[in-house]
Amino acid sequence: MKQVAAAVIIDARGMVTGWSEGARRLTGHTAEAVVGRPAAVLLAQDPASTAMTELAGVLTLRHRDGHPVELAVSACPVQDENGDTRGYVVTALPEPAAPAPSPAAQGPAPLERAIRQASVSMSAFDTDQRYTWLNDSACDLMGVEEQALVGRLYGEIVPDDRTSRGFLLNLREVARTGLPVRYESFGKDADSGREYAWSIEMWPVRDDLGAVTSVGIAAFDSSDQHWARRRLALLNEAAAAIGTTLDVVRTAEELVELVVPRFADFVSVDLLDWVLGADEPAAVRADEVVLHRVAHGSVTEGTPEAVIPLGAKDIYPPFTPPVRAMAEGRAVLGRVGEPAFDEWVAERNAREPVGRPYRKGVHSMVTVPLRARGTTLGVAVFLRIGRPDPYTEDDVVLAEELASRAAVCVDNARRFERERTTALALQHSLLPRGLPGQAAVEVAHRYLPCGSVAGIGGDWFDVIPLSGSRVALCVGDVVGHGIQSSATMGRLRTAVRTLADVDLPPDELLTHLDDLVTHLADEEDGADVAELGATCLYAVYDPVSRRLSLASAGHPPPAVVPPGGVAELIEVTAGPPLGVGGLPFEATELKLPEGSLLALYTDGLIEDRDRDVDHATAELCRALNLPGASLDAVCDAVLKAVLPEQPGDDVALLLARTHALGADRVAVWDVPPDPAQVSVARQAAMERLAGWGLEEEAFVTELVVSELVTNAIRYGEPPIQLRLIRDRALIVEVSDGSSTSPHLRRAHAFDEGGRGLLLVAQLTQRWGSRQTGTGKTIWAEQPLPTD
Repeated sequence: MKQVAAAVIIDARGMVTGWSEGARRLTGHTAEAVVGRPAAVLLAQDPASTAMTELAGVLTLRHRDGHPVELAVSACPVQDENGDTRGYVVTALPEPAAPAPSPAAQGPAPLERAIRQASVSMSAFDTDQRYTWLNDSACDLMGVEEQALVGRLYGEIVPDDRTSRGFLLNLREVARTGLPVRYESFGKDADSGREYAWSIEMWPVRDDLGAVTSVGIAAFDSSDQHWARRRLALLNEAAAAIGTTLDVVRTAEELVELVVPRFADFVSVDLLDWVLGADEPAAVRADEVVLHRVAHGSVTEGTPEAVIPLGAKDIYPPFTPPVRAMAEGRAVLGRVGEPAFDEWVAERNAREPVGRPYRKGVHSMVTVPLRARGTTLGVAVFLRIGRPDPYTEDDVVLAEELASRAAVCVDNARRFERERTTALALQHSLLPRGLPGQAAVEVAHRYLPCGSVAGIGGDWFDVIPLSGSRVALCVGDVVGHGIQSSATMGRLRTAVRTLADVDLPPDELLTHLDDLVTHLADEEDGADVAELGATCLYAVYDPVSRRLSLASAGHPPPAVVPPGGVAELIEVTAGPPLGVGGLPFEATELKLPEGSLLALYTDGLIEDRDRDVDHATAELCRALNLPGASLDAVCDAVLKAVLPEQPGDDVALLLARTHALGADRVAVWDVPPDPAQVSVARQAAMERLAGWGLEEEAFVTELVVSELVTNAIRYGEPPIQLRLIRDRALIVEVSDGSSTSPHLRRAHAFDEGGRGLLLVAQLTQRWGSRQTGTGKTIWAEQPLPTD
């Protein structure tokens, strides 16, 4: 081998000013790295004193990669014209090496052995990305011996793909910047197709001068940790992605969308029939199970692997994995080559041969029962077809966790739907189905239950006929949603009807209703009054006087549209919601022209967190101003104009167009408190009946007038007034100044009196009394013949 000589020029200060190619080859240092630096920094140890005086000897230098290099050196001084030494020309030759000890005499050091045999893949590259060293694990990974790789460029050995390009980019970056790099690399095995992950750490290797001479590499196979993180991330995502709606089918679809293709190539979700209805859990037969396909999906568009179409039912024999999983209450893992698995695949192919090409290659399956709160709801099947790695026990645990999450959400949706159906049925049974006939107003109504997760609310409305052709209009809203609110609504509606039958004014009625809500809260084991609170608007319209009296308990004010006018809200003194207690309610009265339109509604019509109340109220008034062919058409127009597509609360709307009873249908007489005036009153009533053409009703009416006027003169106080009203029924009213209410009693055989009211009750359709501002009114109704 040709011996390499080196030449170096050093100035009088000891700085290197010249560096030959031979010097680079002997020391590894380039001229750019050495020129301008002190020559002393190249020394691995101080030179002998004799070498310094004789300008010749053996020097030990530090090679660029760190190992010592012994050189035979001689120096020749360079002098100027004055004889002064300006520098030295140093020549060097390699010092002959001593004979190397035999392998038997000296083996590798323990540290070298440990690194060589480490299970971690370790290697080193020079700054040109050539292999300089590999341990055994790195050689096994590359599949070749170390001698075949050392000195070769990394890019010449590996295929040009994203993984190798990323590795090479980081390798160059470490060599250029001298900064360590740690990153994770992902790829796919070319032979098996399985995915893998490597955690790679690169660091610079420096010489004594601090220059980067090579790059060290350590690579750890982190595939297991990577897939564990992936499984955990998938499970965390399931918490937010599954169960976003309270819909059974949509929940199953969300499970499918989450796991395809990240966990499975094909997924199906089948549920027992009763889960999709409102029934309680049904017993499952041991010999066969009927399942309903609610969702499936695959990596192939159209899901051609599916044997059962969406929405269809299928009967599963006992040997099938779905029935086994449901019977055992745990996940069933199946792989190709197992008899049960192969039998299942063969049965699927025979059942639906069209999708057989898409099932080719199926090699692994996990079947998981969907169980929630101790009840089996159905089963989920996960298949891997194109993905090469089979399901492991860790995957089974993940599948069970995903199925458990989905099952709880399916059960929540099922329970919500059952409760919603029950609450809706209860509420419909409590709301008026057909409003009673009366002549005071023409009415139309709408009730829209909300579709939100909160459930059915406690909105209600009612139209209640009162005495004297009057009518009560009522709307209310119970706090909360669900069966409890519907039940409370039914109790309040019944209470309003009972209090209306007593004929209380609106403000007094709300006072009694407020007491009732407070008592209900006390009965609910100390429940907060706010939990049972409600709002209510109660109005009474009299078609004779055309006066409307109304009071509000925390309820939105109604709107009124006079004939030919524009809609506006009625200024009502808003009392507190029912259940607050201790605060008064005030009634508001106004006179309405005949044909006025009243709109009573619950807050769901105008209030929503995404809408402005003032804007919604303006839209309501604008819709009421529009002409409509009928009140039903106006109802529909109002809902369309005011409500969003998906209302967030129940909505009750009650429209009423007022009628009036003219003077030709009402007769009034003041009666002096003299028994002799009974006959006068009776005669006046008969004459008016004759004018109305109601002679057939004269006999009963004459008796009723006689009895009621006689009682008023005998037991009441002035002023006394007799009124006849011809409406859908003939109404006789006698008012007096006494607040004492009459009582119906059964007279004994020898009693001289006490039979008047009993006679009235037997001869008329209904009778009663009501308190007035000046006393009381006793009334009786008798039916009129229909035309």
